[in-house]
Amino acid sequence: MNELGIALLAGVGNALEKLLEWLIAYGWLGLFGISLVDSAGVPLPGGPDAAMIFLSANAHAMMPVYALAAAAGSTIGCTFLYLVARRAGSAALKRVAPERRDRIENLLGRYDIVAVMVPAVLPPPFPFKTCVLSAGVFKLKIPRFVVAVFIGRAVRFLIEGWLAIKFGEEAGRIIRRNGLTVVAIVGIIGVAALALKLYRSRRIQPVAADEVQPPK
Repeated sequence: MNELGIALLAGVGNALEKLLEWLIAYGWLGLFGISLVDSAGVPLPGGPDAAMIFLSANAHAMMPVYALAAAAGSTIGCTFLYLVARRAGSAALKRVAPERRDRIENLLGRYDIVAVMVPAVLPPPFPFKTCVLSAGVFKLKIPRFVVAVFIGRAVRFLIEGWLAIKFGEEAGRIIRRNGLTVVAIVGIIGVAALALKLYRSRRIQPVAADEVQPPK
């Protein structure tokens, strides 16, 4: 890369850092904006996770408000990407390997919103953007997509907020060091949700069969 390219990248990076600082100054509203912009495909330095931890560490009582604002902004940003992918079709996944694309399609078909909700909780560098684009390409219903992203992101930001209250701004390092632990916990939650869904479906089927009366 030549010197001009390096200078342009440095200029863009500085501009994004200034934008992040400006938005953080507006508290929950700024966090909403950071989450929206970041999830819509414009990555900001540290992203909403760093902002969520910083704000929660300095204003404990506002943590739930910050988490909901971040979840709402992220949901809107992800929905924008979802709609773009839904319109673009398979072209939106041209950079994704066919084997991986088939695997994601299979997961969406089998587990529906759980296949979006669980990845939405996982911290960076998990490639959640691929899940969002895939949900659009394979046409997961919009209301189910929105609910899955909002719940997943709300859980993630609430965990980050709780860690920020307990450990201050060191929470970011804790999340990075224990990423696999977070994945394991989320996996257990996902399995439990699927087990509950299967249990309920099996209970409903016999009841429905019993209600059918034979003709006299």
